[in-house]
Amino acid sequence: MIMESFENKKVLITGGLGFIGSNLAIRLVGTGANVTLVDSLIPQYGGNLWNIEPIKHLARVNISDVRDPFSLKCLLQGQDYLFNMAGQTSHMDSMEDPETDLDINARAQLHILETCRHFNQDIKVVFASTRQIYGRPIRIPVDESHPLAPVDINGIHKLAGEQYHRLYNDVYGVRSIILRLTNTYGPRMRVVDARQTFLGVWIRRLLENQPMVIFGDGSQLRDYNYVDDVVDALVLAARSERFDGEVYNLGNKELFSLTETAELMAGLQPGGTYEYAPFPPQRKTIDIGDYQGDYRKAQRAFGWEPKTPFVEGMKTTLAYYREFHEKYW
Repeated sequence: MIMESFENKKVLITGGLGFIGSNLAIRLVGTGANVTLVDSLIPQYGGNLWNIEPIKHLARVNISDVRDPFSLKCLLQGQDYLFNMAGQTSHMDSMEDPETDLDINARAQLHILETCRHFNQDIKVVFASTRQIYGRPIRIPVDESHPLAPVDINGIHKLAGEQYHRLYNDVYGVRSIILRLTNTYGPRMRVVDARQTFLGVWIRRLLENQPMVIFGDGSQLRDYNYVDDVVDALVLAARSERFDGEVYNLGNKELFSLTETAELMAGLQPGGTYEYAPFPPQRKTIDIGDYQGDYRKAQRAFGWEPKTPFVEGMKTTLAYYREFHEKYW
């Protein structure tokens, strides 16, 4: 079994107190892995100690920044796996502060891989990338052969991070596999604002009895992955030995317009409503339009496919924030 193969393995998760990293940590600790979490806890990046409440005595936590090569040297030695989840995810922040985005999403990735090359060349790395590197799709669903044309600074730097991982795999033998994530949602996501995904701030507004705000006419199409399905993809990719150096999309056959998404979410909360607003000019210029990820390559390679229907995943997500909302806003 895939999960049983992590028993007693040493696993390092950067961004481990964040949304996806914490859910991954909970899963791996449950398999008997020895998990170390690295997170800077910079407020706007989504790290939250409450995220690991179920395993707070079972995982090691190191509060440090992936931009610090000295701490990385100590942390990476002896690890069997690195789930490289740390990153600056806000597209708007990347446009307003491109230097910081460069530091985190590009330069820090180079530091991480250089440290692996010199101090732990046998480690297996799974790098979390993003659909944003495709820019505005010329066709959907988008497969891995689609042209790469990022429309914002974040996408450019994430693409650079990908290329570093592929180069270090091919040239130095630091085994790496890359997953391009689409809109991920679920418990432990950032909901105080839209820095991770618009679904986060929609959840907060819904539970505060405020209307969800749709920018534009609501016709843009999106696919969504529930976080447990993304964790499945991460662990499958980590244990796949034959596909190092490759890039894989995640995605979903379910496809919803933003209006349909808001209607479904409003139907899960008594009194739930939504409204339309003009696209803020600074957002409109970097909006990618319609998107759906073609995940058939991942399905063929290591058997991944999403299992959680959007409505079921959102029910679970809303229930989580009804119970723990004071921990997140």
